[in-house]
Amino acid sequence: MTGPSSPALGAVRHDWTRAEVRALFALPFPELIFRAQSVHRLRFDPCEVQISTLLSVKTGGCPEDCAYCPQSARYDTGVQAERLMSVADAIAAAEEAKKAGASRFCMGAAWRQPKDRDLDNVCAMVENIKAMGLETCATLGMLTQEQALRLKAAGLDYYNHNLDTSPEHYGAIITTRTYQDRLDTLEHVRAAGMHVCCGGIVGMGESVEDRVGLIVTLANLPAHPESVPINTLVKVEGTPLAQQPALDSIELVRTIAVARMVLPASVVRLSAGREDMTDETQALCFLAGANSIFHGPKLLTTPNPERDRDRRLFDKLGLTPMESMQRDGLARHEGSVMPDHLSGRPPRLFTG
Repeated sequence: MTGPSSPALGAVRHDWTRAEVRALFALPFPELIFRAQSVHRLRFDPCEVQISTLLSVKTGGCPEDCAYCPQSARYDTGVQAERLMSVADAIAAAEEAKKAGASRFCMGAAWRQPKDRDLDNVCAMVENIKAMGLETCATLGMLTQEQALRLKAAGLDYYNHNLDTSPEHYGAIITTRTYQDRLDTLEHVRAAGMHVCCGGIVGMGESVEDRVGLIVTLANLPAHPESVPINTLVKVEGTPLAQQPALDSIELVRTIAVARMVLPASVVRLSAGREDMTDETQALCFLAGANSIFHGPKLLTTPNPERDRDRRLFDKLGLTPMESMQRDGLARHEGSVMPDHLSGRPPRLFTG
C-alpha cells in the first residue's frame, strides 16, 4: 500500500477509493492490526481512552422507522414515549458523570427533528453543562442551519448524526429520511462551526462492501468527523432486526482498524454493543485503534457495561482516561502532536 508515490502513513486524505479501502479490509489480520496501531500512535497515546457519558433527555415516540431502533413509535419494544427531561435533571446527571470520570457529556433526544421551542431547554442544558468543564455533545435528529447556529451559540462542542451504513444499504434500514438528509445536517453542523460526531452501525445484515462504502463516505467528507462511533447492532425484540445473526467479533475489529487507518486524526469510539463483548474483543478493538467508549449503565435505552467492569478492564489493560479533546486533541486534525506517552505527562487514573 505504500511506495515512492503513495501518501504518507497516517496522512489525512479525502480522496480514498473503494478499491483502496477494500484492500485494507482484505489484509491478513496481523498486518492490518500492525498498520492500524502504527497509524494510531502517530497522533494518539495508545494507552489513553476517552470516557464519554450518554443520557437520553427525551426518550421514545420517534416517528422514524430506523430498523434497529427501540425508540421508534412504529415498533412495539416496550419503550414508552416521554417528555423532554428538565434542565435541572440533566445538570444533575452531568455532575454525576463528571465525578465518575467522564470528560464528555452527550445528550440524545428521540426526535426526527427538534422543534425550535424544544431547543430552548436543550440550549440551557448545554450552557450549564459546558460551564462545568465538560465537553458537550447532542444528537437530536436532523437540524436546519438556524438550529445548528443556535446550538453553537449555546456552546455545543459536538453534534452527532450518524450515516448508519453505506448509501447502497441505507434503504434497507431506513425509509423515512434519505441519505442526503443526513449529509445536509452534517453540512449545517460544519457551517455552524461545531465539531462532527458521525459513524455507523455494523451487524445490520450489511456486506463487507457496505462497510467499505460507509468508511469511504466518511473519509471523503469535506472534513473528517472529529469523532467516529462504530456501533454494533444491539438486537431489541420488536424491531425488524431483532433476529439478525450476531456479527463475528473479528469483523468488528477489522472495521475499527480500517476506520483508524482511513480516519487517522479522528477519535474512533467503540460504541453500542459493548455489553455483549468479551474483554478480549474490546482489547483487540483498542489495539486496532479505538480510543473512546461510552461509560455508564445505559446507552439511551439499551444496556452498557457497568462502571466497575470498565474500571477492571482499564486496569487489566493498563489504560487511562483521556483528557478533554477540546484542550488536548483537536490540533490532531491540523497536524501531528506529541502523544502523552512521549510527552512526559503523568498517566491519569480511571476514577469511574
